[in-house]
Amino acid sequence: MLIKICGIKNKKIAHWAVEAGADALGFVFAPSSRCITPFKAKEIIKSLPKNILKIGVFVNEDIVKVREVQQFCGITNLQFHGQESAEYCKQFGVPLIKAIKVKVNGEFVPEPINYQKFVKYFLADTYQHKKEGGTGKTFPWQMALPLKEYGPVILAGGLNPENIYQAIDFVQPEGVDVSSGVETHNSKDIQKIKNFIQEIWRWENENNHT
Repeated sequence: MLIKICGIKNKKIAHWAVEAGADALGFVFAPSSRCITPFKAKEIIKSLPKNILKIGVFVNEDIVKVREVQQFCGITNLQFHGQESAEYCKQFGVPLIKAIKVKVNGEFVPEPINYQKFVKYFLADTYQHKKEGGTGKTFPWQMALPLKEYGPVILAGGLNPENIYQAIDFVQPEGVDVSSGVETHNSKDIQKIKNFIQEIWRWENENNHT
């Protein structure tokens, strides 16, 4: 299972997360308390092992700006977390993650069927009106199951060390994404990151998923 720690802002935490077992690190290039400059992201990314996915997170950004940041920083994957169209998403030559907001009534925003040809993963996140993500709130996990019909799913939205075992046991996604759930006072907490990852490994071991 792909384990992504998002909202990385410094080299120490990045390396701690990798040592703890993270497969992917997310760098946010959108207005957020977790936003990072391209210069800082590049410094961190160039220090990371080659096998770690370096994911740039963007929200409704200009295509030229996305390409510039991706190439400058050495980003390996792009994650689009806004209202980007399918036409927009097919402009890039790297693996894509498209966030799909899950409403409590089971609706998806936007419709995943339009993106099937262009994305590697769908990221299931909690829908909140006029908010694009990073809310730290869960949604009813059964609502994510139909999304698996459209492609591989990364589960996000309010995950933490206390609920991750139950969440992946229910959804059995291809990956998980966490940010605020492994923070203390708005900063990444290495012990919470370790606990989060160890709970995933426990589930994999107990269910023969390795």
